[in-house]
Amino acid sequence: MFKDKVVVITGGASGIGRNIAEAFMNEGAKVAVIDQQESDQNFTLFFQGNISDESVLLAFKSKVIETFGNVDFLINNACISKGGILSSCSYEDFLYVQKIGVVAPYYLSMLLLPHFSNHGAIVNISSTRAFQSQPDTESYTAAKGGITALTHGLAISLSGKVRVNSITPGWIDTTDSTFSKSDASQHPVGRVGQPKDIANMVLFLCSDKASFMTGENITIDGGMSKLMIYHNDEGWSFSK
Repeated sequence: MFKDKVVVITGGASGIGRNIAEAFMNEGAKVAVIDQQESDQNFTLFFQGNISDESVLLAFKSKVIETFGNVDFLINNACISKGGILSSCSYEDFLYVQKIGVVAPYYLSMLLLPHFSNHGAIVNISSTRAFQSQPDTESYTAAKGGITALTHGLAISLSGKVRVNSITPGWIDTTDSTFSKSDASQHPVGRVGQPKDIANMVLFLCSDKASFMTGENITIDGGMSKLMIYHNDEGWSFSK
């Protein structure tokens, strides 16, 4: 399905991003990854750099087009957290997270727009943190809220040129951890999520099977955000 398609992925050296990259490579795609971390994976193109820096995005775009000539899919995956108001997340730290989580996806979409082939697609990776929070997570929450809204904004502006959708993961284990029965039980599907759960949806949204979808946000969290929990309900308790 994706043989020789060109896929650009931010934050693809590890975690969900790496799993997405590997899923595309398994389907025969040519994959260009940008990440601050080094990578031991043999991507078609790997560019090490910080996407909060405009010059890095410009250099990456130039390298992608020089190498491939065009782009089929852009996966805006990279984001970080610098905490929030309770940990005195500074002006600079808060802005830095927004540059990575919102500004870079917008600017990279702009830079690559003239080079998208027919039936191109952008998939933005959001988070359930865009809709619900733990304390002291404002920098990340704001970035994920921003990219969720950016998705429908781009979908309308790029109508007829590129389809744009977002995925909202819930709890996704990227460390091959072992979880308790309670961890699993708070998900209606009975388990914690895996990176491949997100990668599978990315491939679907980039495929012709999703050709009638744009501007949508798809939540993949095992039903966790739909489970209503009261204190002392089903053995759960809350303390503060």
